[in-house]
Order: sequence, then structure tokens, then C-alpha cells
Amino acid sequence: MNVSEAVARRVSVRAFLSRPVPGETVADILLRAAQAPSGGNLQPWRVYALAGAQLAEFKVLAAANPFGEEPEYDVYPPNLWEPFRTRRFQNGEDLYATIGIPREDKPARLRQLAKNAEFFGAPVGLFFCIDRKLGPPQWADLGMYMENVMLLAVERGLDTCPQEYWARYPKTVARFLGLPDDHMVFSGMALGYRDPDHPINTLKARRDAFNLWGELRGFD
Repeated sequence: MNVSEAVARRVSVRAFLSRPVPGETVADILLRAAQAPSGGNLQPWRVYALAGAQLAEFKVLAAANPFGEEPEYDVYPPNLWEPFRTRRFQNGEDLYATIGIPREDKPARLRQLAKNAEFFGAPVGLFFCIDRKLGPPQWADLGMYMENVMLLAVERGLDTCPQEYWARYPKTVARFLGLPDDHMVFSGMALGYRDPDHPINTLKARRDAFNLWGELRGFD
């Protein structure tokens, strides 16, 4: 599999098989992903991988607090504007359409949202953390590291779902991981083997045409 194939195949999977992923596979992916660039080679990522009894214990803690906590940052800006508002709205509608949940069925939509707390059934839960004193450039570096993780997972026949959902649980995650006081959780990620029969995994998020966001200048 080449890089282009991995990029094309990567999607956010929201239904996983219970099939375990070997620890050595997870460790190898996380290590190889550290070839990601970072300004000044700061390598700002701090990563935790949970599986088995550790993951089960954490999920019990999260389930005990279904409404979450005060997040350390806003995943989306308030009063989202165009074209971002429409993109987010359409993606949500496309997602719920795959599993037959209409917009007016709020309880069903909330139940689906709550599956984030189960890592969508994945056997591995990842947490990506960063020193809170670092700034937006280092957050971008962490994002590049996460993208490497996702593409390397695809190469191994695995799938992922990045989850900024866990920004809603800063205290719970920090306590469970024993996170240093100067660090914060940026994102989680579900990792495992996709359920090929679940309709939610048919979703392929739409992408705008190149001419709406890109320009080529000075080329022949």
C-alpha cells in the first residue's frame, strides 16, 4: 500500500470489531509516527495507549459522568460561520442517515454520540496530550503526529477515529493517566479493526472541490 492509497482509505470509523490488536503493533505504529515534523524538533506529543482491563476501567469512569466536565478548549468556535457551519451540519446529517436516525430523534442521536465514550467498541483507546504552555504551532505538530498514526494504522489493516470528544473529560483523563500537572489532553483516538458490516462505516465525508479552497499561481 502506498501513501496515496492509505490517505484515500482512511476514514473515521465508528463501529469496531472486538478483535484485539497486539501491543507490539500499537507500539510500532506510535514509534514510527514520531517521524512527524515538529518546529525546532520539539516533539510535543505525549501519548498513552489503553487496552484490556485498563481500557475497561477507564470507560467505567467516563460512563459515570455522561455530561463531561468543563473543557480546556472549544473544539469548535462559537457561532460557527460559513462555509464551516454548512460543512459541519452536512457531515452530521450524512452520518445519522447511514444508521437511519432522523434529525428530530434527539434521544437516538444522543445515544450515538455517547458511543464516543466506548471508543465505538474499539479494543484500543489512545490519548494524545501536550504541555499546556505550548502554543498553536505545537498543537499543529501534534496533529501531524496523529495523522501519521492514522495512516500507519491503515497500512496495518487497522482503522481509527480521532476523538476530540475527550476534551470534555480533562480531569477524568488526567487523573486516570497520572498526567503531569502541566499537561492537558488534546484528543483521543479509537484504534482497531472496522466492522465491515455496520452501515455507519459506509460514511465517506464529503470534500469540497479544489477550486473552492485552493489556487495554483505561476505554473505553466
